[in-house]
Amino acid sequence: MENWKFALSSILSHKMRSFLTMLGIIIGVASVVLIMALGQGLKNGIDDQVNKSQKNLNVYYKTKEEKKAEEDPNYYPTGESSTAGESSTAKAPDIQEAWVEKIAKDTKGVSGYYITNSTSATVAYGKKTAKNVNITGINKTYLSIKKFKIIAGRSFVSNDYIKFGRIIMLDSALAQKLFGGDTEALNKVVTLANKSYLVVGVYKDPDAGSSLYGMTSGGNAIMTNTQVASEFGVKENDQIFFHIDDVSQANRIGKETGEKLTKISGARDGLYENFNMDSIIEQANMIASMYTIAFGVIAGISLFVGGIGVMNIMLVSVTERTREIGLRKALGATRGKILNQFLIESIVLTLLGGLIGLGLAYLGVKGLTSVLKSQNIIPAISLQVVVISLIFSAFVGVVFGILPANKASKLDPIEALRYE
Repeated sequence: MENWKFALSSILSHKMRSFLTMLGIIIGVASVVLIMALGQGLKNGIDDQVNKSQKNLNVYYKTKEEKKAEEDPNYYPTGESSTAGESSTAKAPDIQEAWVEKIAKDTKGVSGYYITNSTSATVAYGKKTAKNVNITGINKTYLSIKKFKIIAGRSFVSNDYIKFGRIIMLDSALAQKLFGGDTEALNKVVTLANKSYLVVGVYKDPDAGSSLYGMTSGGNAIMTNTQVASEFGVKENDQIFFHIDDVSQANRIGKETGEKLTKISGARDGLYENFNMDSIIEQANMIASMYTIAFGVIAGISLFVGGIGVMNIMLVSVTERTREIGLRKALGATRGKILNQFLIESIVLTLLGGLIGLGLAYLGVKGLTSVLKSQNIIPAISLQVVVISLIFSAFVGVVFGILPANKASKLDPIEALRYE
């Protein structure tokens, strides 16, 4: 314990020199921890996003030709489904909502469903316009599952689907853009494709601005799927989603609901299935890990440089304290005690640098969190990374302190006392 106190007092007696010596360690530890935190935040963001999307399984139609081409990269499509101008959606059966509802009730693990169709259009009010707005047509169960927050006005009711009233709901960002506020948008008439629609509600969509809607999206709005089908020439029940609570069952449920929908729809040229996200998650996490390791190695170089700085200053310290070492040896200090004294001083120096580096990394993570939170990336410093950083800092102290400590322990006491 006395050696640790002596080491600390020696470092504090040369504050500026000690700080400059620790600078490489500080930068190295801060960089490594920050990069690891970003990598962990990226992985968590990917997992959260996928888990969130996996709760709503999109069961879509795929032709037999497309299925064969997917399973065999060397397969070249021939036959009717490869004819120019035809697509898998053109051949997909017209799905009835009653079928989807029955499958949702009969499949274990499915807690609900919703159906959508979509288009995009320019939404205008007076002289203000919003281009490339995503218009999502929704069925009656959509809002109960997506749980959008209705900020102003009302949501759709049963009569809206029957009467084909030209009504629309805008997301908050679009309402702010066109009207300058949420409540200001209510009961105003906007224009889409030369048709007029009454704004009956404004909502908040947690996914607005994400890649789900495309990076060039000019905003988001929702209408009844019956109205979108009637006026924009798309299928009424185009995209089918089954809501589940346990994402670990996603692959089983996706396969089961796909098979049931294929059977009940009488599809002959293809089948319904859910895209398996496991390979995507694995690849995304692997890429995130590769970037983390690559940048971590680069940051680790500064730790190495910092270690050389520690070794250099400890050699200077040995030279400065040659007479002190000779005096200690003359009074009976063993070679092991001298070695421990300088080694502990080196370890304390790098540990202090590691602690300061951790503090800087923590501040960096706090700052990055506020910037990246909107992108669903929240950097996280784990306890494991903290412990490893401190152990590694101490290890650097041992590795680069052993040479100066060994030199000090080997000094001849008589020669050391004569040193000027």
